[in-house]
Amino acid sequence: MAANKVIITCAVTGSIHTPTMSDHLPITPDEIAEGAIGAAEAGASVLHLHARNPADGSPTPDPEVFMAFLPRIKQATNAVVNITTGGGHHMTLDQRLAAPLRASPEMCSLNMGSMNFGLFPAADKFTNWKHDWEPKYLESTRDFIFKNTFLDIERVLTELGEGHGTRFEFECYDVGHLYTLAHFLDRGLVKPPLFVQFIFGVLGGIGPDPENLTHMKNIADKLFGDAYRFSVLGAGRHQMSLITMGAILGGSVRVGLEDSLYLGKGQMAKSNAEQVTRIREIVENLSLEVATPDETRELLALKGGDRVGF
Repeated sequence: MAANKVIITCAVTGSIHTPTMSDHLPITPDEIAEGAIGAAEAGASVLHLHARNPADGSPTPDPEVFMAFLPRIKQATNAVVNITTGGGHHMTLDQRLAAPLRASPEMCSLNMGSMNFGLFPAADKFTNWKHDWEPKYLESTRDFIFKNTFLDIERVLTELGEGHGTRFEFECYDVGHLYTLAHFLDRGLVKPPLFVQFIFGVLGGIGPDPENLTHMKNIADKLFGDAYRFSVLGAGRHQMSLITMGAILGGSVRVGLEDSLYLGKGQMAKSNAEQVTRIREIVENLSLEVATPDETRELLALKGGDRVGF
């Protein structure tokens, strides 16, 4: 039955890593499209997408850049397209919503709380930068709050959820974010089945300890019962171990070069597809089955790829 299957999400490029950190990070629309299509062919049923300025790799909210790769991905794969509403650091909510409102996707990410989001330690690991913006961008997070107020969340739920029939990957970086989601569930602004992404290892959020994963699941079970499915995101070197644990506990998994640039210890991932292939092998070796895109649509009650705006 589809209910027991593992959904593999692949976050293709994100807005956290910078071009100097890996030559394999997708930057241009062509690279993002190729990375997403490769991930889908490897077994990812959800593709989580950000856009970057093709000239220097900096995060961009420009809908025109999104539209340079979204139709190509849709044409080449049946995977669910999930567009960020988090965008990149220092983007306004108007900017973060511009591409999703244009594209009207089946799914978007939605961060469930304001938080410190520290990338600045990464600035100490490199000296020869490809672009001047990179160290400044990372260092700026020392004094930055990733803003997702109750009003912000209400706006996204109303404009995208009610206005476009888009459903959400609720990104929870800490236990309090689960209670915020429960608040919106109680108010009827979100409706089951919920797809909750537990995120571990971001500086400012909950740590990547196995005990924290079991704690997040226990609290979510208490708050949501059988009205939700969870997925696990482990940042950086914690990716494969934590998401494997998540699969064992009955959850889904998220990989991708947004979350980690590595395939294993000391081994850079050359593509998103490599990470998808690795976790798919692990999941199948655990005698679990991977959900297809259409099974994922059924599990998450999505509107269908024929009702998007690209």
